[in-house]
Amino acid sequence: MIDIAARVYAHTWKIDPIVRSVLDTDFYKLLMAQTIYRRHFHTRVTFGIINRTRQVRVADFVDEGALREQLDHVRSLSLSRGESTWLRGNMFYGKRQMFSPDFVAWLEGFRFPPYHLEKRDGQYELTFEGPWIETTMWEVPALAIINELRSRAVLKGMGRFELQVLYARAMTRVWEKVERLKALGDVNVADFGTRRRHGFLWQDWCVQAMMEGLGPRFLGTSNCLIALRHEVEATGTNAHELPMVYAALAEGDAALARSPYQVLADWQQDYEGNLRVILPDTFGTTGFLADAPDWVAQWTGIRIDSKDPIEGGEEAIAWWRARGQDPATRLAIFSDGLDIDLIERIYRHFTGRMRLGFGWGTLLTNDFRGLVPGGGLDPISIVCKVISANGRPTVKLSDNPTKAMGPEDEVERYKRVFRPGEQAARAVYV
Repeated sequence: MIDIAARVYAHTWKIDPIVRSVLDTDFYKLLMAQTIYRRHFHTRVTFGIINRTRQVRVADFVDEGALREQLDHVRSLSLSRGESTWLRGNMFYGKRQMFSPDFVAWLEGFRFPPYHLEKRDGQYELTFEGPWIETTMWEVPALAIINELRSRAVLKGMGRFELQVLYARAMTRVWEKVERLKALGDVNVADFGTRRRHGFLWQDWCVQAMMEGLGPRFLGTSNCLIALRHEVEATGTNAHELPMVYAALAEGDAALARSPYQVLADWQQDYEGNLRVILPDTFGTTGFLADAPDWVAQWTGIRIDSKDPIEGGEEAIAWWRARGQDPATRLAIFSDGLDIDLIERIYRHFTGRMRLGFGWGTLLTNDFRGLVPGGGLDPISIVCKVISANGRPTVKLSDNPTKAMGPEDEVERYKRVFRPGEQAARAVYV
């Protein structure tokens, strides 16, 4: 096992680039990229970094030169022969050749496009503009880079023994959580922590701890490179990005109202089984479920994201029943801001009523809260979102208005079209 503290102390970052492979990304990025490749190859979009934790002035302590060096390194990456073979021949979600030969051939020739970076008021304005199929690939590595550079800046002045103690405490914290998960019995958990991880080596350690501690109850990791290296399942489905772009491209209010379901119609042509999981909260869960065609209720499951998890789960159960489905046969994946206390509460509330899965992110792979003075390693809520498509602004309403984004006039239009209902603001921690 790698001695993470010794590796950090050595500061030999040339052998530890933050992003080491095109596959050092989340599986849902590749799934969505294939759908984009097939249907929107020439659509142009802009992505941008948004730090929701504004009080943390990232640009004040993350060196711009170091940030550019890591971003430029990503632009030098290409898919290796072994990685291509894994994509072509591995079984994902019980299916071989999940990725078509033409898409893999495109990915083999893919190189990350240029970026635009500047400082403003203590934050980095980092944007990526170009073909959607290319810019979408920046989301995960850009976030991983910023988060790990922040970690490195805090750790830089620590001594060898101080680092050993820090990582020992963090490891103990993770293992205590794993033991509590084991006590639940049949809980199913996946690692969703790439985007806001403390670092690549730490995420890799967390995955190995989950593999040993949970055995078959560990569903896998969203990180493709770690999944390849440890021969575990690569997990993930789709994200808000798809309906946000489809909606921005829609001509008129009627087409706008249909756009979230067009995403699903396209998705079910590409994928089946446990990949048919709806993400209904982009423009409000309540309105989405009310207007959903009956065939949507036949999908395998739902991901509960920005709504209170108990409220969202109960709403899903009621919707399935109203559509003639048995909730006990349906899958509910919870993924928003999870930590062990919340996982336990959700599990105890819904066990036996739905098939349950948990996508555990930031507070698995970046829980160093309180371990350094001043909270310098406490995780922040930072995202990389699509902000325009073919020159039109994108909008997200969410079930939590704290996560909403878009021009005010467009937000009001989307509320009129999608009828999100009463929205309860919830603090966004991670």
